[in-house]
Amino acid sequence: MRSALLLSPQPTTKRIADLDGPDFYPTPAWATYALIDNEDFSGDTWECACGDGAMSNVLEQGSSRVESSDLYDRGYGEAHVDFLAADRKSRNIVTNPPFHSAEGFVASCLEKAEHKFALLLRLAFLEGGGRQRTIFAPHAPSRVWVFSERITFYPKNAEKKGSGTTAYAWFVWDKSHTGGTQLNWFAPGYKKRYGG
Repeated sequence: MRSALLLSPQPTTKRIADLDGPDFYPTPAWATYALIDNEDFSGDTWECACGDGAMSNVLEQGSSRVESSDLYDRGYGEAHVDFLAADRKSRNIVTNPPFHSAEGFVASCLEKAEHKFALLLRLAFLEGGGRQRTIFAPHAPSRVWVFSERITFYPKNAEKKGSGTTAYAWFVWDKSHTGGTQLNWFAPGYKKRYGG
């Protein structure tokens, strides 16, 4: 199953980013607050694409211990850790995976998260026959949390102007969950409360 997920077709529309590492799009703090206000991540949590620690700093408020790593050295956490190849586990995993590796992150999280994992993904990740067969039919998420407000991702140190045009959601897989996927919406106001 893992190989099928890793080899599934990749989206053709991607955020422009330098995959060698200098350019990346930190997650706005308010988007992570929305998650931890509505999901419990008791126990250890691994932020495995931590960037400059923007998400890890928020997760520390809702988890007993946060382990942070990234494939690139962005000045935070453990650098040069390839999550897809890493041989370790954590009770929880929470991250905003690189667009080009989302399917691989789902496959790896299924193996490495002992209790729960949450991935910040485009809402359009729900689409696609390949993902339906390799991800959603055998491993449907427990909950999908749709943002009522648009997230705007800015490159590191870029001037913040304009607004995003892509809808995002937190996809949560909870190994204690029984039943089908629950579709939920975050109440508006997180962006104003925590800064957007």
